[in-house]
Amino acid sequence: MNNLHFIGGGQMAEAIIRALLTNEVYIKEQISVYDVNASRCELLQTKYHIHSTTSPTEKLASADLIVLAVRPQDDIETICQTIKEESSKEATVVSIVAGVTIKKLASYLDSNRSIIRVIPNTLTDTGLGYSGVALNQFATKEQTASFLNGFGKVEYIDESLIDIFTGYGVAGPNYVYYFIESLADAGVLAGLPREQAWKIALENTAGAVAMLQHTQLHPRQLLDINNSPAGVGINALYELNNSDFAAGLQRSVLKAVKRTTELGGE
Repeated sequence: MNNLHFIGGGQMAEAIIRALLTNEVYIKEQISVYDVNASRCELLQTKYHIHSTTSPTEKLASADLIVLAVRPQDDIETICQTIKEESSKEATVVSIVAGVTIKKLASYLDSNRSIIRVIPNTLTDTGLGYSGVALNQFATKEQTASFLNGFGKVEYIDESLIDIFTGYGVAGPNYVYYFIESLADAGVLAGLPREQAWKIALENTAGAVAMLQHTQLHPRQLLDINNSPAGVGINALYELNNSDFAAGLQRSVLKAVKRTTELGGE
């Protein structure tokens, strides 16, 4: 893809643009963004030296890849009508709008338009994290491979799993952040200085993930190795089990999935 045009210049669009430029997947001359907020346009143009505009039609005709990066409650139908009228029929539309299905987008666009629905990960600056991707029958993986891999990893899934992927996979870092924060607080509560507790919490989290990947063992197997009879570890786990930790986390994921589905109907 030569020219990349964003409709919507919010935080997620900016994160993707930053990663694409940092990873040299695109150069600044290939990227443009439209947003109704003039100050947002000015910020993106000043910060990344890309072309920004408050005109909904500018740059659409020359775009090879059009990224819908607006809110679910925005007027998607009118936006798609503008794309239909102003862009090349060969341009691929990539939607990162939560809750809006490919079927709904297709009803607003050309009948044979390539449409790719993406739920982007929020770890764009790290090169880690999976984005969930679903394609319509006219789209191919090759059309957006370099774009998608420019801000993380890609997991192709059936669209029926998109809401689950959003609530579990994309919201996933939130659960980890909260766990690490709580773990560091526990160290402070036990008597460690904040800086030291934070450093240890981060190292243990990264180390535990590396250990799972290195050994290819199930977490329960590593727990069994680490927990001696009547020892420190098993006593700590006993208290954690009593706190309803696992069920609470699972309820959080189910709530996030439910909310994703709700957004599509609002």
